Amino acid sequence: MTADDRVPEKGVEGHVEREVEARPGSPGAGRASGGVGHVGAPHEVVTRASGDRAEAPQKRKGLVVVNTGDGKGKTTAALGLAFRALGHRMRVVVIQFIKGQWTPGEIKAARRLAPELEVHALGDGFTWVTKNPEQDRATTREIWDAAAAKILSGDYDLVILDEANVAMKHGYLDPAEVIDVLGRRGPLVHVVLTGRGAPPAIVDFADLVSEIRAVKHPYRQGVRAQKGIEF
Repeated sequence: MTADDRVPEKGVEGHVEREVEARPGSPGAGRASGGVGHVGAPHEVVTRASGDRAEAPQKRKGLVVVNTGDGKGKTTAALGLAFRALGHRMRVVVIQFIKGQWTPGEIKAARRLAPELEVHALGDGFTWVTKNPEQDRATTREIWDAAAAKILSGDYDLVILDEANVAMKHGYLDPAEVIDVLGRRGPLVHVVLTGRGAPPAIVDFADLVSEIRAVKHPYRQGVRAQKGIEF
């Protein structure tokens, strides 16, 4: 095999990583250089050339991320992702579907990180055991309308819908409507949905799903929610 029969395989940055033997009659035979995508069967070169340049693999894609399960840490994980995104100068908005009776630490921190980070606590305090479903349904509609506008605006790189799964679980928000909006968002917009009981349709649509399982919790030992840990 001569030097002309060897085809360089290039990585996404265009650097030669290794050379593979071109099978006679294959697209890479007799060429010393050119766009090479990936290697298929042994001695077979598969190209994805567009003109004289290879099409690089898709490196970026807006993801739908779901944090669900009965364990603690779903919102915490989402906020950690927000903090990571801010480190890369990405624009982040958090919309909370449930607002507690106190001002949580993330709201206080967000005020220090504005305007790069926005946090909107729009819920009126409904919980998993609701006493006014009609009010909860109306409140959820207002929150979702605001959230959908944020997702479709193109103003944010990361949108976190905190406890949106709970709203869907209780029938206050239609998963099909959520999927419709997610499908119409910008191609690089990431959306995170947190909360237990994520509907199967949302799980199927998502790109990344994590289920957090409760193994131990201090509440079972009589330890109440603590500042800086639960809120």
